Amino acid sequence: MDGFPILSLMMAVPMAGAIACLFVGANSARWIALIATLIDFVLGMALWANFDQSGSGAQWQFQEYAPIFGRFAWALGIDGIALMLIALTVFLMPICIGASWRAIEKRVGEYMAAFLFMEVLMIGVFTAQDLYLFYIMFEAGLIPMYLIIGIWGGADRIYASYKFFLYTLLGSVLMLIAMMWMVQEAGTTEIPALMAYNFDPAVQTWLFLAFFASFAVKMPMWPVHTWLPDAHVQAPTAGSVILAGVLLKMGGYGFIRFSLPMFPEASAQLAPLVWGLSMVAVVYTSLVALVQSDMKKLIAYSSVAHMAIVTVGLFAFNQAGIEGAMMVMLGHGLVAGALFLCVGVIYDRLHTREIARYGGLSINMPRYALLFLFFTMASVGLPGTSNFVGEFLALMGIYQASTWVALVCTTGIILGAAYMLYLYRRICYGEQVNADAAAMPDLSARELWLLAPIAAVVLWMGIYPESFLAPMRPDIVALEARLAPAAPAGDSQIKLGAPKPASVAHHEDAPAPSHSASGEAH
Repeated sequence: MDGFPILSLMMAVPMAGAIACLFVGANSARWIALIATLIDFVLGMALWANFDQSGSGAQWQFQEYAPIFGRFAWALGIDGIALMLIALTVFLMPICIGASWRAIEKRVGEYMAAFLFMEVLMIGVFTAQDLYLFYIMFEAGLIPMYLIIGIWGGADRIYASYKFFLYTLLGSVLMLIAMMWMVQEAGTTEIPALMAYNFDPAVQTWLFLAFFASFAVKMPMWPVHTWLPDAHVQAPTAGSVILAGVLLKMGGYGFIRFSLPMFPEASAQLAPLVWGLSMVAVVYTSLVALVQSDMKKLIAYSSVAHMAIVTVGLFAFNQAGIEGAMMVMLGHGLVAGALFLCVGVIYDRLHTREIARYGGLSINMPRYALLFLFFTMASVGLPGTSNFVGEFLALMGIYQASTWVALVCTTGIILGAAYMLYLYRRICYGEQVNADAAAMPDLSARELWLLAPIAAVVLWMGIYPESFLAPMRPDIVALEARLAPAAPAGDSQIKLGAPKPASVAHHEDAPAPSHSASGEAH
């Protein structure tokens, strides 16, 4: 596929579909959106099939370049990490369109156009190789999600949409200022060149914090996570699926693409800050999830806890941690999306998300109860499912860096089992006290078609994770090599009597610096 602009085509197809949806009737808009997302899915699978996973070739593949003006260019390209996130995006989008088929009845054309435009921007974020092009795609993604929540959301949709927009936009102003300084300093807007550029360590801290302000909100990390539960509760079902499935992953992708490789010394220096915020998030949001009465809010708080495992894994500075973080992002995208779909199924029947209104659904909805149980166990991290692989690798990676952080984050898995199984028991078991819940029909064929593919991929990831890890491994190894000189020494390796890391041993064995040398260092 050398020379074929497949990445531009993957953005052109949903863009053309979005424009077409604005000028046709409701039913035609549904079919146009479904066909456009399915074409993109096929293109995404072709991208994966033709991707060189050997690691022996160039890191960046399917590159496209067209100068626009000045330093700004239409520069696209992907590595294995971007490939996996694009695959997640194109897989979930047709499912979102299917989930909206009957749930959305007003302004259907505009709704489908907003979703297709969002797909363009999400693919743009993962493929952009120009710094300013990335920023435009990253920020423009706010607009369709803001409209989806604000127009087709619940009773408090205006409040939730403004909160979502302001939180995520304000954090990005600092990132833009940092980007402009970086371009002036390095003399290029090309992301691959900036990833290899050695910025002054004294400046890296400020640059890291500027990017952190944006990515931490997007993840979202504690304490800037409060927009997420409101956004999820008010968003339509498909909006929650794509928000949890892909939009939250942009923060993690930003850390991998910018913060870690461009500012390695600052990342190492501020790793304890990230670990501290992540530990609080794992424990605090899990406890908050335990007392929720709204199903969507419970799953939203669980998302914050899961994404905290991602940040811990990324800042473990080793291959296992980064691989685990990526697998958690992919697994959480699938499982959280499926759980929001499961909530949407019963919400469409009873029009309430209050847990107390349900109970005993396994009697009248056995197929639903089975699939809901499967995704509940996947969320908990049952071996053989996607989340187990990611969480195991991420915790193994952070254990090499800090035993205490690993210990605290492991409690998140225990608390996760508590709130998810408690949720499942209250919805699917017990007595059927509400006659309207007891009368609900089981999954329709359309709903089965939405949930079954996700279940299949969750199993595939859990049983054979290598097919997902292999494309990313060369890039993760390259990132680890970039971080190695700055990586902090792990307390578990030193305290448990294991051989000292080479960097520590070299530092201790080196002769003491002279007074003048130490003065210069200071």
